Amino acid sequence: MGVLAQSSGPQSSRYATVGVADTATKRPVRPGDRFRIASVTKTFVSTVVLQLAGEGRLSLDDTVEDWLPGVISGNGNDGGRITVRHLLNHTSGLYSYTRDIPVLNTRAGYLAQRYTTWTDSQLVGMAMRHAPDFAPGTGWAYSNTNYIVAGMIIEKATGNTWEREVTRRIVRPLHLRHTSAPATRPDIPGNHLKGYSAFDDGKPAIDVTEFNPSAAGAAGGMISTSADLTRFYSALMKGRLLKPAQMAEMRTTVRAAQLDAVWPGVRYGLGLMQVPLSCGGSYYSHAGDIAGYMTRTGVSGDGRHVVVVEATGDGSAPDLDTMHVTNTLIDEQLCAADRER
Repeated sequence: MGVLAQSSGPQSSRYATVGVADTATKRPVRPGDRFRIASVTKTFVSTVVLQLAGEGRLSLDDTVEDWLPGVISGNGNDGGRITVRHLLNHTSGLYSYTRDIPVLNTRAGYLAQRYTTWTDSQLVGMAMRHAPDFAPGTGWAYSNTNYIVAGMIIEKATGNTWEREVTRRIVRPLHLRHTSAPATRPDIPGNHLKGYSAFDDGKPAIDVTEFNPSAAGAAGGMISTSADLTRFYSALMKGRLLKPAQMAEMRTTVRAAQLDAVWPGVRYGLGLMQVPLSCGGSYYSHAGDIAGYMTRTGVSGDGRHVVVVEATGDGSAPDLDTMHVTNTLIDEQLCAADRER
């Protein structure tokens, strides 16, 4: 199990690694290793949706029913009351399907379903078996269902899958050569970090690297490296991917008290967290947790400084101590960068 950290500024990048990328071969962690970024995928997907809004191909005030008639319905769910904005900032109230899918939650489920291909309709269908957590726009709760639906809207608006649009609009223009949205491919290509998880069941961790990412989809199915994520977040915050109006929408946040145990005082925009800095001000971020991988990011508001930390191990149920240490590292690096200006 290992950890990789990259801290980058206008003049240079620094790396730190510890542990091994593969417990069997004992190969050490290397700066260019790929890993599953889990929910960091959401910033990519939100960026595509906002690009489409900037092109006039959809509106953030469109309802899900406008784009996907009948998909959000039953048990009190009403797609006619949920807007695209509600999806992107997690104020829709939709139940998160990931609470119910065994492959993401249990050892037996992973072993039985790791190569299973899931459709977006199946994933959303799991959520529709439940009543919403609250009426749209009246609360905040992190729900992976929101981004599965957002991915479906991207496909309806463009005729292409979200994976293809992310690749065409972001990955290729930014030359993110080690970033991919693999759809159903279960392995990680090239040099990569192997993931390990004990699924919080008290038994020894197992290798969970191979995983059909359709179970995570537009909510968390991408693979990247620390260098590629640095380039992406820097370009995003520097205004290279979104028009000013859409960038302003992305940065418009709501309180996300559900996440206070990890990020006290955090707010959530459209696929982007805003986290208070100990030295004053704030930074932008998105985190990603999936069995075997924990990804943390931090970027200054001007995009000049970016920190990315990746830890393999029990990403399915990471302990708060590990999270706090990682967040402290990001905070210290960004505060140090601010003092050096």
